[in-house]
Amino acid sequence: MQSMQGMQFAFGVVLMFMVMGLLIGIVALTLSSFIRPHNPTEQKLQIYECGEEPVGSPWMQFNNRFYTVALVFILFDVEVVFLFPWAVIFNDFIKQGLGAFIFAEMAVFVGILALGLVYAWAKGDLEWVRTRRFMKPAAARKGGVA
Repeated sequence: MQSMQGMQFAFGVVLMFMVMGLLIGIVALTLSSFIRPHNPTEQKLQIYECGEEPVGSPWMQFNNRFYTVALVFILFDVEVVFLFPWAVIFNDFIKQGLGAFIFAEMAVFVGILALGLVYAWAKGDLEWVRTRRFMKPAAARKGGVA
């Protein structure tokens, strides 16, 4: 029973830290909204682009390839985050006789990610300028002569 009370106390400490952090954030934001000056002008409400005059609409569409390349980068960045601690403690697993098993697990993990990279590469998602490989010429689609 003593260990259960100790665990509840530990969770209580974590809960208090979360509540205090939330409270401090709310109080700081509320105080700053009362203290700050508020005098909007047309120039202050204009879109700011690194000191340049804005040109065109701010609601332009970006190519989806930017997002795809960013997601692939994040995927392999996370892979490195998982590989580094594994590499640090791998020697300890070798000493325990689990080296081959742990290595096989990481090989499966890296293999799955490599398959994902090959898929993205084969699909053409890693190229900035994408060519339409499977499109027929316009004349052939209409049934006419080019």
